[in-house]
This record gives sequence, structure tokens and C-alpha cells, in this order.
Amino acid sequence: MTSRPLALVTGASRGIGAATARALAPTHDLLLDGRDAVALETLAGELPGASAWPVDLTDDGSVVAAVTALGIERLDVLVHSAGVGLLGTVAETSPETWRRQFDVNVVAVASLTRILLPALRAARGDVVLVNSGAGYTARPGWGSYAASKFALRAFGDALRAEEPDLRVTSVHPGRVDTEMQQAVVAHEGGEYDGSTYLRPGSVAAAIVGAVQATPEALVQEIVLRPR
Repeated sequence: MTSRPLALVTGASRGIGAATARALAPTHDLLLDGRDAVALETLAGELPGASAWPVDLTDDGSVVAAVTALGIERLDVLVHSAGVGLLGTVAETSPETWRRQFDVNVVAVASLTRILLPALRAARGDVVLVNSGAGYTARPGWGSYAASKFALRAFGDALRAEEPDLRVTSVHPGRVDTEMQQAVVAHEGGEYDGSTYLRPGSVAAAIVGAVQATPEALVQEIVLRPR
């Protein structure tokens, strides 16, 4: 790593996370977390100052060990882009699905943030939570997912109030042209047309805008929708 600011991006193997890593690469060194270790290594090889960091964020012990091994004293940016979107009506959603949704979308986010707080405080850093339009509105068939995103928004609000030296930004995009969105449309029985959705790079540009805001400014929430 160089003396440039350091950013950790979760969910960086594809979609919004990968686009955010590319957008931050000109100005930041990068730690890239995600479930696809091969994709992370490939992306890290494309970006100067980037390293793959394939850690299972739902395994508390692994996260603690991996953060300890990094030995970082400062973390300038933490982008939480990892998440799952498991859909289904209340009647058909199992307890296991509820737990998995909250474990990935909320508990892992809160846990990683807590572990990294000393490094974030030292840098007076930015924490960016990639949320969803479902963090504001719960639609039929989206109950457990929306509930996890409502909870993620609440977590961001609490963190912002508790850690005034940090800048905490919640990003609420509408539908984005990603593999997750393809699965959503298939679940809904629709025909996929990615051209009608936001591009991952558009969300990444908004995230970078928040991170690069002047020091006295806090971009508290970003809402993006396809035109």
C-alpha cells in the first residue's frame, strides 16, 4: 500500500461494489472483499494499489482475525456494498431466509463497522451504506428484504448520531443493472431489460461524490432512480 487514502469495499467482486472500486481506484488504495475470490483477484490485478480481501463477513471470528492481520491504524473509507436479496411473501418466507437476510444485510455490516471503528475514527473517515429503495418502501413479496434495508437505514442513522467525527452516507438506488436484479426479475416472472435500469457506475459515481465532498459537508442520504 502507498500513502494514499485507504478504502475497503465489500461486495466488490461484481455489480455496484466492483464499480465503486474502479471509481475509487484513481485516488485510493483499496481492500476488496467479496464472495468470489477469483473475481476479486482479477479486479485487484486491474487496479493500482488494490488487494483482494476475501473474508466471510458473516463469520465473526474470521472477520476479527482478518482485520487484526491487516494491522491498519487508519481507514478513510468503508463502503458496505455486499448484500443479498431473497424475495418471497410473508407466507412463504422461512425463518432461515429471514435470518440469512438480516445476517448479511445488517448484522455483518454492523459487526465489520464496529471492529473497524478505531481505524475509521483515526481517519475521521466515511462510511457508505449501499441500501435500496426498499429501505423506504416495503412492497408485496419483498417483506424480509425490505425489513433488512429498513434496519440498515436505522443502523446508519444511529451510527451517524453516535460517531459525529465520521461521515455516514446511506445510498438508496432504484433498480440497477446487476446479476442480483436479473434474479429479481426472474423471480417476478418478467422480461429483463437492463437498459431501463441504473448502471452500477452511476451508483458508484454518487458514492465517490459523497466521499469527495468538502470536509465540512455531510452527504447524509442519496436517492437514485432510473430516468
